[in-house]
Amino acid sequence: MERFFGFDLGDAESAVCVLPRSQHEPELLPVRDRKSFITAYARTENGELIIGEDACYAPKVSVRRLRFKSRFLQDPDVDADVRSFAAGVLGELYGSGRLVQNEDACFYIGCPAGWDKADRERYRRIFEKVGFPPARIISESRAALVSACQSRHLQIGYDILQHAVLVVDVGSSTTDFAFISGGREVELKTAGEVALGGGIMDELLLENALEAAPDGKRLRRILEESEPWRSYCEFAARRLKEKYFADPAFWKDQPCLEVVRLRSHALARLTLRMDETVADRLVNGPSERLGGRSFADVFRASLTEVREKLAGQEPELIFLTGGVSKMAQIGDWCREIFPEAVTVTGTEPEFSVTRGLAWCGSIDEELRAFRKEIEDLRDSSAVERIVGAHVEELYQDAVEALTEPILREAVLPVIDRWRSGEIEKLAQIDGILEEEITAWLHTEDARRLLTKPVTAWLRKVGYELEEHTVPICVRHNVPYRALSLTSYLAASEIDVRVEARSVFAVEEITWMIDTIISVLVGLLCGGSGVAVISSGLPGIVAGAVLSLLVLLLGKDKMQEMILNANIPGAVRRLTPRKYYENRISHISEEVKESFRHSLATEKNEEITDRMADDISAQIEDCLMKMAEVVEIPLG
Repeated sequence: MERFFGFDLGDAESAVCVLPRSQHEPELLPVRDRKSFITAYARTENGELIIGEDACYAPKVSVRRLRFKSRFLQDPDVDADVRSFAAGVLGELYGSGRLVQNEDACFYIGCPAGWDKADRERYRRIFEKVGFPPARIISESRAALVSACQSRHLQIGYDILQHAVLVVDVGSSTTDFAFISGGREVELKTAGEVALGGGIMDELLLENALEAAPDGKRLRRILEESEPWRSYCEFAARRLKEKYFADPAFWKDQPCLEVVRLRSHALARLTLRMDETVADRLVNGPSERLGGRSFADVFRASLTEVREKLAGQEPELIFLTGGVSKMAQIGDWCREIFPEAVTVTGTEPEFSVTRGLAWCGSIDEELRAFRKEIEDLRDSSAVERIVGAHVEELYQDAVEALTEPILREAVLPVIDRWRSGEIEKLAQIDGILEEEITAWLHTEDARRLLTKPVTAWLRKVGYELEEHTVPICVRHNVPYRALSLTSYLAASEIDVRVEARSVFAVEEITWMIDTIISVLVGLLCGGSGVAVISSGLPGIVAGAVLSLLVLLLGKDKMQEMILNANIPGAVRRLTPRKYYENRISHISEEVKESFRHSLATEKNEEITDRMADDISAQIEDCLMKMAEVVEIPLG
């Protein structure tokens, strides 16, 4: 795509911008000579379609519609209104030459965060039927966050995606709260959400003007009879309100007013005025729409409800968007309820969503190529080669970490069971040990013991992997930390697991058990074949009997006999448990040495292939998950 259009179709006002591939900053496109134009359309009796401010008071029209988007989820008939207004905007863009037929362009169009996939698809199809270039529907809160990340004025940057962000979009009809953490978005509905919009203050400002007007009764009657003119006056009140709240200090000693001339009524003029007294009434005065509560009361209550719903997941950043967010009080209330968060507002918050939508298009296009390169890396043998070159180090480190705990937590209890008589013959121990060692390798203790060696090993692998990932990030303007295993390890967010039971598969368990059994039998049949079972007279008698058996049967037969004998319990207990505990360290070293020898000979290729395949697959999955976070999932 060569150009990306952002279209913020709002309930009260709309805006369009474009971002050519060669530029960084989106450009706002005037429609009907206004950067922000009224969301209204009218169709004259001769079929002409009018949009924007002119649609509010054009005479002799067959259809006139305003503020229809807020009814989209409740009224299927609104589809026709959206279609007509969108057609008017498209016609304006083509007519002004700002959009060219069949050019390589696409539109990213905003919607409330709470719309589900079906709602978004229904909305998208409207624009498709109108004839828009390829369109994608994006959450407005998502677009606002993208705008914050991309804006050179805010300088928030990519890192914000690693933190918790609350996006507060104060619109004309509603205030949307969206919580975004790790690139994932959750809409937060509040009891005051539907009614809590800047339009409430517009109505109060208009009502204040009607009360102060000398011919207020006449003006009130005109507005009651004409919904379009009432809406138009509310739009005028909205602009005046935002102009005042953008810099209250400037207007302290100067009149802040606007005169609205109702063109269809001779000499009908309404003077809208803003000052400190009016501003206080708008913010703190009661509103019928809010059940007698003030805008300030409902907004703060909504913020409190959001905090309770987050249940300890407080945001680190609050990003304010929407024209009403220019009010200093909005930021003050956010800091009051979320004192630990940083609260920021863009330079033109009323256009944050529009610009963010265009940026979404550019980012999405860039990341298509980015995703393709990551998939190519995953499908290549690069990860397998790196892992394969280091897998023996991991295996040896894992054995070093796990062998002694296995002997202590799995083997010693089995010896205790043999000494107590629960296990009749030593020959039964190998099967029981296999079960016990396997069970222990599935425990949380085993996993925890592997964390340190696996993390250290992954760091080595990560540094080599960055030779492949960093160039990809550089080519596509993605911060290299986005695909850095070492960065994710530092943040404890990586999801690569090497399980103890994977380190010791069935064949390795069997081999380890054989080693342990041979050492265990050696405890009974050591040296010249005389077992050191215990000291004292009983031990001398037992030793004499065993010595005689060695002479008669030979050492091998003697060991076979010992393994299959039901040795009396009293004899088994003659050897103190401490003796076996002291022997564990010697057995541990023998097991480790035997493993190192086995790894270097017959098991090397088998172990390397199995471990490399498993861990490589996990690392590749992790890379794809990292890429998803970078992409700022766009809806």
